[in-house]
Amino acid sequence: MNLKTGVRRDVVDPQVLRGIDAWWRAANYLSVGQIYLRANPLLREPLKLEHVKHTLVGHWGTTPGQNFIYAHLNRAIRQHKLDMIYLSGPGHGGPAVVANAYLDGTYSELYPEISEDEAGLQRLFKQFSFPGGIASHASPECPGSIHEGGELGYSLSHAFGAVFDNPGLIAACVIGDGEAETGALATSWHGNKFLNPVSDGTVLPILHLNGYKIANPTVLARIPRRELSQFLRGCGWKPYFVRGRHPASMHRMMAAALDAVCADIRRIRHVARDGRSHARPAWPMIVLESPKGWTGPRIVDGKPVEGTFRAHQVPLPVSAATPQHLAALEAWLRSYRPDELFDARGRLRAELRRLAPRGERRMSASPHANGGLLLHDLRMPDFRKHAAVVAEPGVAGIGDTHVLGGFLREVIRANRDQGNFRIFGPDETISNGLEAAFEVTNRQWEAETRPTDEFLARDGRVLEVLSEHQCQGWLEGYLLTGRHGVFNCYEAFIHIVDSMFNQHAKWLKMTSRIPWRRPIASLNYLLASHVWRQDHNGFTHQDPGFIDHVVNKKAEIVRVYLPPDANCLLSVMDHCLRSRHYVNVVVAGKHPAPQWLGIEAAVEHCSRGIGIWPWASNDQDGESDVVMACAGDVPTLETLAAVSILRYHLPELKIRVVNVVDLMKLESPSLHPHGLGDGDFDRLFTADRPVIFAYHGYPALIHRLTYRRRNHDNLHVHGYKEEGAITTPFDMTVLNGLDRFHLVMDAIERLPGLASRTVYLKQKLLDKLTEHRRYICEHGMDLPEVREWAWASPEAGILR
Repeated sequence: MNLKTGVRRDVVDPQVLRGIDAWWRAANYLSVGQIYLRANPLLREPLKLEHVKHTLVGHWGTTPGQNFIYAHLNRAIRQHKLDMIYLSGPGHGGPAVVANAYLDGTYSELYPEISEDEAGLQRLFKQFSFPGGIASHASPECPGSIHEGGELGYSLSHAFGAVFDNPGLIAACVIGDGEAETGALATSWHGNKFLNPVSDGTVLPILHLNGYKIANPTVLARIPRRELSQFLRGCGWKPYFVRGRHPASMHRMMAAALDAVCADIRRIRHVARDGRSHARPAWPMIVLESPKGWTGPRIVDGKPVEGTFRAHQVPLPVSAATPQHLAALEAWLRSYRPDELFDARGRLRAELRRLAPRGERRMSASPHANGGLLLHDLRMPDFRKHAAVVAEPGVAGIGDTHVLGGFLREVIRANRDQGNFRIFGPDETISNGLEAAFEVTNRQWEAETRPTDEFLARDGRVLEVLSEHQCQGWLEGYLLTGRHGVFNCYEAFIHIVDSMFNQHAKWLKMTSRIPWRRPIASLNYLLASHVWRQDHNGFTHQDPGFIDHVVNKKAEIVRVYLPPDANCLLSVMDHCLRSRHYVNVVVAGKHPAPQWLGIEAAVEHCSRGIGIWPWASNDQDGESDVVMACAGDVPTLETLAAVSILRYHLPELKIRVVNVVDLMKLESPSLHPHGLGDGDFDRLFTADRPVIFAYHGYPALIHRLTYRRRNHDNLHVHGYKEEGAITTPFDMTVLNGLDRFHLVMDAIERLPGLASRTVYLKQKLLDKLTEHRRYICEHGMDLPEVREWAWASPEAGILR
């Protein structure tokens, strides 16, 4: 027994260990070949410069350690009959995962042109980090990958997302010690406080300490082992340490550690599922300390490489300028003894092929890493049963997301036995108006509970942690393994996951073009507590710019919806939960607000995505003088209030009201599949009349989406102008020029011939703004005529 690691060293048959070592050597050989070679893949002739790629791109430093881990996981899967996936957290770990997928046969099954022979090996090597080939990460093209690793920090949160509601699955997550320095990864260690050993699977973190980042040492590799152990144990883990550089002893230690880990996992699951313990378990993990660039060149040009930062990328430059390195590369490749590993055809020898798990037990062939294969449709209740009653436009509502909460409650109820739907959020599910969900479920929570807590239980369909990174990562892992979910968040703080959204959108784009990848459920954002109703929180909570960020991505992937009321929100969310392979952004309010459309009218309106509201317009019997357009709940309210003022004071004015739910309808159909044709756009917005557009976010986005339209020069957009404070709801619109009074003034300024006839009306509007400012500063609330306004008749807009 090793007193430091707590595991026995000599429990695995030495012959088995020799097989693991051979597999490891083969994977290392393939990895070096991918980085360097474009010909002569098995060194059938002496290595020449023309066999080497002109441009060497790749990362060797993390690769041999990951190959070592992968080889040992294969043995554990076979011996213990495990169901496991592999997540490569260190950056640029592509050579390792590609090499192992090729060795176990999956790669050639999916890509027959990369055959299991010498010709296939040459194609495998040449394609890596090569024009027209594959990336240096665990990219979507790589079988078995659900985590690309292009950006560091999210591997462990993806692993937790993958095992929620997957009770038989183990997610082996390799965490680079550089990656461990990111804030997102540092928080991920606490995912074990949310993992239910009865209904969820297991995350097996493998912290790979190879000591260096690109040019600097890593923090966790330079603190005493006792301090590292205390840190990991303090986070609730039971670490096993495997440390060294000599392959024979490292194989023995790693095999023993994995057997101990498997025994721990078996015991934890058995005890929990027998109901004998409700205590939160200390899940096992492994800390692997191995040299960076292990088995690679030790010294290059007189400088140490193996075990230093110099091993991070391409440790041995080979070119016409460094002919002495060519022999060193050949010696490095031959050190793996490829003749022992591959037969005369270039195929992995049969006795080594038998070391791989069979069929879907191969980590590269697991259906959990191609979640669309496992995806089942949600059982969707009829959202119409949750509709707000709208006898006439403008009736009072309880808050749109509060209505949606009842629908999501029934989605949870209908899919409880499938265990394939969850709500994720950073402590905001109730704050965002979805409290009805807690009528049928709880927040899943495995840490201590107290009598004063609410809605905490070991099992629940809601996962809340005050880290947007974890919510996003958990949901991504959940979706990528074939389930469904919603991420609800304050609008201003969804920016925290901007970069994570980028990575997921890129993944969706790439996988949509890979035939063997199956579509997954859409990533659904519900952004509530939005910019126009953050009056009590102030300027820090006011930012609608996530929409601008989202629309930068490929049109076939992103969708943005701005439902104006609760019934439209129900229709939109029903659509989003049924959709596949998109990122859907839905922005909705939680505060009491007017309701405009009955449920059937809402469904029709949302199906179109954009449309005229005849009941608010008066241009049915003549040509429009002005178009009042709106997108978003507060902009819709202010637009209709402005229309009521215009219709009362200028009854001869012909006004058209256009409401936009699907923001991408504004874009040209050549740029987005939802875009309106130019003829339809002109029929809605006219070809030459002023359009006063009240928009939820930054005005520049509307101009960007419509710049190709014929009437773009007559489009005048009001939106958020980065003005805000702790103030009243209506004052937020005034500060940004989105209020009804500014909208009316803009409309009359844009209409030729009206300026002289409306001078007194404009003066009343300016006076009203002055009165508004005095009133809120004295009373701390909006003017009564603002608070009590309702769309009932044109007379509602009279200015006194």
